[in-house]
Amino acid sequence: MNEMANDRPSAVIVISANAEWCVVREFYAACPVEAEPYGECFETRLAGRKVVFFQGGWGKIAAASSAQYAIQRWQPDLIVNLGTCGGFAGCVDRGTVLLATETLVYDIVEQMGDAQEAIDHYSTSIDLSWLQPPYPMEVLPARLVSADRDILPGDVKMLREQFYAVAADWESGAIAWVCKRNHVHCLILRGVSDLVAESGGEAYGSLEVFRNGTHRVMSQLLAALPDWLTLGAG
Repeated sequence: MNEMANDRPSAVIVISANAEWCVVREFYAACPVEAEPYGECFETRLAGRKVVFFQGGWGKIAAASSAQYAIQRWQPDLIVNLGTCGGFAGCVDRGTVLLATETLVYDIVEQMGDAQEAIDHYSTSIDLSWLQPPYPMEVLPARLVSADRDILPGDVKMLREQFYAVAADWESGAIAWVCKRNHVHCLILRGVSDLVAESGGEAYGSLEVFRNGTHRVMSQLLAALPDWLTLGAG
């Protein structure tokens, strides 16, 4: 993609989970893909702007390293992360789109020093002042919490009461943290693909539930993406 270096994209759209990327490939089937170290990527134009769709990979390790790679590789004004999250039953409805205002990594266990200091270190407040409402779709501004694991039913009460969260994912905390340290605008939109209660998760043991929820969520987010790109800087 040597020509891309001479025509810097205004935004890189980072997609994490494989199931989410499959929907992107289906939505943009006419766009030829190329290989990058973390997966595939392709370029297109949305709302009159050049953008790159980039498969960043799942989990915090891939999310952090691929976000840094994307920032250095394409030097965009904006990183957009579209994806799914698991919602806490009774707090949020299936299909709700969360606009992340803050992220927090909750699977950090510090037993030698200040545990809260460790949590705070990887918490990120996302500057969304550059966005210009009204938004192109109904969203719930919220804190998203991340861990390198699916939501444990036994953790739902803690995540609700200690962190005031309504949903969790695997990657948003890492992506937001990297973007803030690079002074790059970050927009994270995650749709609730499935719900988890203290009694269990509706997708656990049923991958098809997650895939169906992912298809619905990602199709909605991709359809609205061009309008999000027109709202402000980036």
